[in-house]
Amino acid sequence: MTQTIPAVDYLVLGDQPHLVANACVQCGALYFDRRNACAKCFATDFESRPLATEGVLRAYTIVQRGAKNGPFTSAVVELTGGGVVKANLLGVTEADGIRPEMKVRLATFEAGTDDDGTVAVAFGFEPIGA
Repeated sequence: MTQTIPAVDYLVLGDQPHLVANACVQCGALYFDRRNACAKCFATDFESRPLATEGVLRAYTIVQRGAKNGPFTSAVVELTGGGVVKANLLGVTEADGIRPEMKVRLATFEAGTDDDGTVAVAFGFEPIGA
């Protein structure tokens, strides 16, 4: 049986993949990494908070690395209900396919497989209704 693991700790796989942040109990600031103290209010208590799977595109750049690899779109997404994440915009590599404040949805994909057959699953965002 093939084992599947998330490429990052804050990606939860399953029937409804989603991201999870560490939320400061005092001020609500969200972090994807572990923190000893909140950078906003310096409180030290955090709780796990599932984040929305939809949001809007806030910024992007189309990246081309060398002649052999096709371009990809690096994006900043503001999630509905809070949280901002940087990820690739999937399936869109031309600027005319991108609109300001375009609605996007979390999507997962196989990022690679190791020698033991373990599949790493990563995430990006895809346009809604495109």
